[in-house]
Amino acid sequence: MAYFLQLVFAGAAQGCIYALIGLGFSIIFKASQVINFAQGELLLVGTYVVASAVLNWHLPFLLALPLGLLVTIVIGLLFERLVLRRMIGRPPFTVLMITIGLDIILRTLVIVGWGSRTIPAATPFAITSGFNVAGVHLGSSDLWTLGVTVVLCAALYYFFRHTRYGLAMRATALDQEAALAMGIDVRNVYALAWGLAAAITTLGGVLLAIDSLAIDPNFGNAALVAFPAIILGGLDSVSGAVVGGVIIGLTSVLTAGYESRLPAVVGTGLHEVTPYLIMILILMIRPYGLFGSRKVERV
Repeated sequence: MAYFLQLVFAGAAQGCIYALIGLGFSIIFKASQVINFAQGELLLVGTYVVASAVLNWHLPFLLALPLGLLVTIVIGLLFERLVLRRMIGRPPFTVLMITIGLDIILRTLVIVGWGSRTIPAATPFAITSGFNVAGVHLGSSDLWTLGVTVVLCAALYYFFRHTRYGLAMRATALDQEAALAMGIDVRNVYALAWGLAAAITTLGGVLLAIDSLAIDPNFGNAALVAFPAIILGGLDSVSGAVVGGVIIGLTSVLTAGYESRLPAVVGTGLHEVTPYLIMILILMIRPYGLFGSRKVERV
């Protein structure tokens, strides 16, 4: 029983990380109907900046983290202002390909700046930090991950429900033309969405790096694991990204924990494909995801 509870705790913490990364996808898509395939490389840049600030520049972690967030926010804002604003009204496929181009550029810059070798991740925690409860080890990094996710979700709920800019983002997501007619500056909403998404995704990446203890230029591929979470929850649903992330995290960790007890024919890499199997199953039942908005077209 303790082993199962240990896996559930670890899966919930990992799911929260996927939720944070998935939130970045959802916020941008909800505001501008764009899937940002460079989200993983924004995460990559942020984690490398934080690691360099701690290990090379000898800054405290609590100063290095805002620096990493600031760098990725600036990248997101510049990309939105200098590139995406010129693509308004263009086919979605064109914009999607541009985000893939940004993905390649950012990964190349990381390799040029830091090399292709694996480097230690910045972390304020010792590997064994935490405490035990009924045979379950509650690691400090996992507890902080759960706490940060809960606080951030509460802050986003308040932001979208009770602030001027949050309401503007919701209005723009519902109907861009109506939002323009009401005097909402849609371009500023897009910029806010990109900056907010970059910061949240980077935070998720830093927490994942703390859990992984090391990073390399392929670290941004974590966004590909988070992608099933937002598809499962609903691409345009912020709450769906959180629920989907937790489901994917729990499924992946529980499968990894018990796959050694499965028949040999199943193999040892089942946990790597389980998130995608869950995503396919949910989409077969609910094509728009668990919380996605069903689109109705009049003909």
